Amino acid sequence: MATDYGYDSGLGFPETVRRHRVPAGLRAPFEGRTWREFGYVLLSLPISVLMFTYAITMISLGAGLLVTFLGIPVFAAGLAGCRGLGALERARARGLLGLEVGDPEPLRMRKSGFMAWIGAVLKSGTSWRTLLYSVLHLPWALFSFVVSVNFWVYGWALLTYPLWFWVFPAYVGQDGLQLYGDETHHIYLDNPFEIGVTALVGLLFTLATPWIVRALTTVDRVMVHGLLGPTRLSARVVELESDRGVVVDTAAADLRRIERDLHDGAQARLVALAMDLGLAKEKLTEDPAAAARMVDEAHGEVKTALQELRDLARGIHPAVLTDRGLDAALSAVASRCTVPVQVEVDLPARPAPAIEGIAYFTVSELLQNISKHSRATFAAVDVWRVENRLMLQVVDNGVGGAEVSSGTGLTGLAERLDAVDGILVVDSPAGGPTRVTAELPWRSERV
Repeated sequence: MATDYGYDSGLGFPETVRRHRVPAGLRAPFEGRTWREFGYVLLSLPISVLMFTYAITMISLGAGLLVTFLGIPVFAAGLAGCRGLGALERARARGLLGLEVGDPEPLRMRKSGFMAWIGAVLKSGTSWRTLLYSVLHLPWALFSFVVSVNFWVYGWALLTYPLWFWVFPAYVGQDGLQLYGDETHHIYLDNPFEIGVTALVGLLFTLATPWIVRALTTVDRVMVHGLLGPTRLSARVVELESDRGVVVDTAAADLRRIERDLHDGAQARLVALAMDLGLAKEKLTEDPAAAARMVDEAHGEVKTALQELRDLARGIHPAVLTDRGLDAALSAVASRCTVPVQVEVDLPARPAPAIEGIAYFTVSELLQNISKHSRATFAAVDVWRVENRLMLQVVDNGVGGAEVSSGTGLTGLAERLDAVDGILVVDSPAGGPTRVTAELPWRSERV
């Protein structure tokens, strides 16, 4: 029996995957997953009765009291209780079914106070979906309970019939399990052949039951995920809020970097330049040769400061990118790389300026990593469009070993791409080569 590690997509959480010699159909009745799912079905009936009773009672009471002021608070309390029971159901689904379901969006109250809470509960879609789940789940839980219990009981009873058929002649007064009977005819399962066939039928029931239970709990998974989990809209809102935080943090980090580069680079040189020119001015009448030499040195400092300012501006948003697009801008970046870089850009049109800027920044950062860390002798940059995605790929023949999760610059790059629904994939085995692929949403320049 070999063992490796993987992701059990059916159960929903990572676990050890064992390569058994016994087929899955024969193992299923004895696996932990089967018994967890069966336990989920058994617990569903009493819990569903509780949820159904609570929901109908509270909503009916609230509806009956709507003619008075008490109806609305009772109605809101009933919905809040359903939300609490929904949290219990999500926890039960995570524990027994391994279902990865997130919590729905919390109540959003613009003001504080009891009336604001009532309004938030009544306006929340989560409250009404949980109420719907409380009502709809009872008939399904009853059906699942009856089917599962009957298949389990009859399957194991028939499978073990050869072990307990003697009970009938000893204590019941009949030859065996009665298959058919009326006033004149009776058929009992009492000879070895019939007992063997009965056990075989029980074996078939026993082997089929785990898959039946699995199919039944699949419906439960859909109901929990669809009615008790977050909606696509709310999940998207949470994702956008997270991305907005990343964008704000990135912008703040860029501003701090620009300020630091200006303070430590060009600003310091300009201060030194002003001091040198002041000294040259004082020596102009006394020692013209020394003054000329100091002015010449100051001229060199001006050139250096201008070059630093150009590099800083190019790091923010180069003029060549605005004027001529990605092809020319990436070629300019590649020319400054310490290794030969082949650039190929195949785009039918220019993307939106924001997407174009992120694409430029991504390739620029990756080429800087190649220059600093890869020890490569060759690199290639490819940019193309696939349907509504802008694809970037940077390849080098360096030593490899790059990882997104290692907390390096690739981590920040992945976060920057994720903020605009982009993806960064790094394939960099030890010894190389390294292949970094980035995807960005395509938006045309007009947008």
